[in-house]
Amino acid sequence: MLALLLALLLAGCAGVTPVQGAVAAADVASVAVLGRGVGDAVYSGVTGRDCSVVRLEQGKTYCKPPEAPPARPPYCTRTLGYIECWSNPEALPGPPHEVADGPRVLTRAQEADRTRRWPGW
Repeated sequence: MLALLLALLLAGCAGVTPVQGAVAAADVASVAVLGRGVGDAVYSGVTGRDCSVVRLEQGKTYCKPPEAPPARPPYCTRTLGYIECWSNPEALPGPPHEVADGPRVLTRAQEADRTRRWPGW
């Protein structure tokens, strides 16, 4: 973004046409609102990845890497007086009920939402 501001300042020396000013204003507004320039938004839309020059300025990669699937939660059961957690519940004889009997994996809709393309298409 600093490079963009410097380019805008230097462009003032040569005279800026209204079209150049509008493009620069749109790019600055896009970075302020979306966190990416107009070119970044187009590239992100085409590739389906979340890409931004702002990420480069922060010392990160241009495009956000895909997220890894969430880790499997531990299998925790109640015993006399305390809670025990197991990494391999299949090894337990007749596995007892968990402390929190909830879903252990993401649903199809949750996985689709987690891996969908940018900007949500």
